[in-house]
Parts: sequence; structure tokens; C-alpha cells
Amino acid sequence: MSANSIEIRFYEELNDFLAPERRKVAFRHQLKQWGSVKDLVESLGVPHTEVDLILVNGTSVDFDYLVRDGDRISVYPVFEALDITPVTHLRPTPLRDPRFVLDGHLGKLAAYLRLLGFDTLYRNDYDDPTLARISADEHRILLTRDRRLLMRKQISHGYFVREIHPRKQLREVLERLDLFRAQRPFTRCMHCNGEIRPVEKSAVEAMLPPLTKAWCMDFRQCARCGKVYWRGAHFDRLEKIVRSVNGDEEITSTD
Repeated sequence: MSANSIEIRFYEELNDFLAPERRKVAFRHQLKQWGSVKDLVESLGVPHTEVDLILVNGTSVDFDYLVRDGDRISVYPVFEALDITPVTHLRPTPLRDPRFVLDGHLGKLAAYLRLLGFDTLYRNDYDDPTLARISADEHRILLTRDRRLLMRKQISHGYFVREIHPRKQLREVLERLDLFRAQRPFTRCMHCNGEIRPVEKSAVEAMLPPLTKAWCMDFRQCARCGKVYWRGAHFDRLEKIVRSVNGDEEITSTD
């Protein structure tokens, strides 16, 4: 191994961020300057929020470890099922609290997450510093398609969404973060993220279309924005979306 170089390998989905010739193999990397292993990993294109375990010469280290000439480094993604308690996790708490904040390019995904009952903050005018602050201060998982955003040091809980189409993005997030059993469909407002609660018909009757008022008896209302929900054609379409992301059938690119 030549002077001032290390050998490094990335595992599983972390390879998505690498050039094809560096995927699923150990490769040598010349060190232009010394620094932390976090800086090294991100200089190679992998956001630190995607990483949960780093082994250097067979020993687990944290992000502050100072890389040395000749180090052999293995970098692993977030483990959701495998117990790696004996070694060092790199995030303060697991990605198990299903609360989210999404960047401005994922509005449809935000609505779908709310449809499944997940506490999801979204505004299309959040800038990167605001997203990072909300994620850190409120302990929310930041979902984005901007890998540079995930490299901000203050973010510990984040995920780079690979898929392009919203329904496929939803399935990807559920699978990657193992959230299928955490769903509570139709308990959050898709518009404002408020909680939806049962309400008496008499309390919302003035807000109902005439035909709905005549035949529907079961209503729910958002505690935040006051929007009224009832079972109708739109509900049936949303229910179909819930079934599709939880089933085995292929999801099309239709939004």
C-alpha cells in the first residue's frame, strides 16, 4: 500500500452513492489531507446519516476517529433487524421514531406519509438550514433526494430517497425503515398534518355538500385546520393507495 493511503469498502445500499468501479469492492484511496473518518466517508459521496457502523482494522470507531495511513476501513449502512449491540452504533438513537420532515421536492410523499398516519412536516419553502434545524431539534427523520443536505453535521437521522415516483418512494421508506406495523391510516390530515378525530354530524353539518349531508353519517375532522372527512369516492381512492403500498402487487409510476 502506498504512502498516505487507506483501503476502504462500503456495504449494501451505501454503494448507491459510489462510482460503479468502487461498488461492492475494497478500493484504495489516496489521502490528500488528514481528517476524521466522517469527513473521509462524505468526501467519497456517502452521507453520514446513511451509516451506522464503521470498522477500522476490525475495531468499531465513531465519526471522530482520525484516519491514519494504512487503515483498512469497512463502512456499513443502518441496521434495522440485525443486533450489533456489542459494537458501536454511530447514531444516538435508532431510526425507530416515525416522525419526519421532508424537503421541498417530496410534497407528494409527505401527503402519502400523512395518509398512513405518520407525523410529517413539509413546506415547499423550507431552506436547507431550516430542514437541518427541524430534524435536529425535533428529532425528526429528514427525507430528501439531496445527498449534500444529509451531510450537514447536525443531522443524525436522515435518509436519501432513491425512487423517483411518490408511491414507489412511499414503499421504499416503509421497507427501508421497517415501518409497516407503525402505520395508522386515516388518522392525520393530508393537508396540514393535524390529527383526525371522530366528530358528530351536527357539529359539521353546515360544512357538508347537500348529497353528503343526506346519506353519510360517519364523519371525522382535523383538529388543526378543521377539514372534514367522510367515506366517499375520494376515500376509496386513498384506501386503494394504502392497499397497494402494503401489498405485493407492483406499484406503477402513476401518482
